[in-house]
Amino acid sequence: MKIAVCSDIHDNIWALERALKKLGVGDVLLFCGDFCSPFTLVQLAEGFYGPIHVVWGNNDGDKWLLTQSAASFPRVELHGELAEISADSLRVAMTHYPQVAEGLAHSGRYDLVCYGHNHEARNELVGNCRILNPGELMGRLGTPTIAFFDTASSTATIEQV
Repeated sequence: MKIAVCSDIHDNIWALERALKKLGVGDVLLFCGDFCSPFTLVQLAEGFYGPIHVVWGNNDGDKWLLTQSAASFPRVELHGELAEISADSLRVAMTHYPQVAEGLAHSGRYDLVCYGHNHEARNELVGNCRILNPGELMGRLGTPTIAFFDTASSTATIEQV
């Protein structure tokens, strides 16, 4: 299984449009927060056809309207501040915040922990856990990037958009 991961779109719908062409090779998509506006969630859901798991970021302001928008797409699951999911029998956790992700990775409970928030791409092992920040899709603080995790090989890659 190929897991696509992105974060911190911050309403850059043009970067999201480019990213969706690459993200589509994923079987499932993990979004680590900061859509900002509901129309960005809609664009993501309309452009990615597999299951989408979402955690809130600190800039996801109108959670009521984001929730209403997500309700139009049964494939979109909103998890709140923290998500625990299973992918090919791997234990996966998602959050928006680096400090929380660090603690989750060090807990020994997960095979993969994904996060966003600081807009800094990261792909490394913490013990037996892969910790992965896809970087920002927004592209204001750096190059827009996304990430992929292959469950068969337990390897991750970060790609420019």
